[in-house]
Amino acid sequence: MRWIDKLERRYGRYGIPNLMNILLVGQILAWFIIMFINQNLMYWISLSRSGLLSGQIWRVVTFVFMPPIAGAFELLLTLYFRWWVGNALERAWGDFRFLVYVLVGMAGAVLSCLITGSGSASGIFLSLFFAYAWMWPDQQVLLFFILPIKMKWMGAAAAVVWVLEFLTGSLSTKVSLIFGIAGFLVFFGREIFLQIRDAIVSYKRRKDWERRVNRK
Repeated sequence: MRWIDKLERRYGRYGIPNLMNILLVGQILAWFIIMFINQNLMYWISLSRSGLLSGQIWRVVTFVFMPPIAGAFELLLTLYFRWWVGNALERAWGDFRFLVYVLVGMAGAVLSCLITGSGSASGIFLSLFFAYAWMWPDQQVLLFFILPIKMKWMGAAAAVVWVLEFLTGSLSTKVSLIFGIAGFLVFFGREIFLQIRDAIVSYKRRKDWERRVNRK
C-alpha cells in the first residue's frame, strides 16, 4: 500500500497510541451513563443527519463511543473481543495505520448517515474481525475461553453477523454496514480482488484441462 506508506512518512507523528483502548473505555463509560444515569446520552452521541445539519458536529466523533446496548456480560464479552482484535492490529500496523483504518470507516459511516439519515460504528468494529481473520486466518483462539477455534472461522462468523444485520436492518443500517467496512476494503480490497481473480483463472484452467483429457 504505497499510498499509506507516503502518508505515514509525512503524517506518522499524528498517530494516536492506544486508540482502541480509548474507544473501549469511552464505550464502557457511555454504557454506564446510559444504563444508570441518563438514557438520553445515546441520542446525543449517536450519528444522525438531522443532528449534524443542526450544527451538532461532535457526532462525527462521538458515535464511535456508542456502546452495544446489552447486558453487562454480553457487553464485556463484545468489548473483550474488540480489545483483543483491535490491539493486535494496532501492534501489527502501528498507531498511524490503525488510526487511518478507523478514520476511513468513520468517514464511510458519516457518508452513509448523510445519505440515509443515520449511521453507526457497527460496520467499523465488525471490519476489525475481518481484517484480523484475513491477516492471521490459522491463528487459534479460545472462544468463550473454552472452545479452540481458528480465526478464519471467527471471521466467517463475523461475516454472517454482518450479512444478517444487512438483511434484517433498515436502509440506513444497510448503507452504514457497507460504508462501515470501507477501511477493510481500502486496506485489503486489491489483495482480495487479486486472490479471487487468481482463483477464477485457476478454476477455468483446471476445467479446460479436464475437458481436454476427457476428449482423448
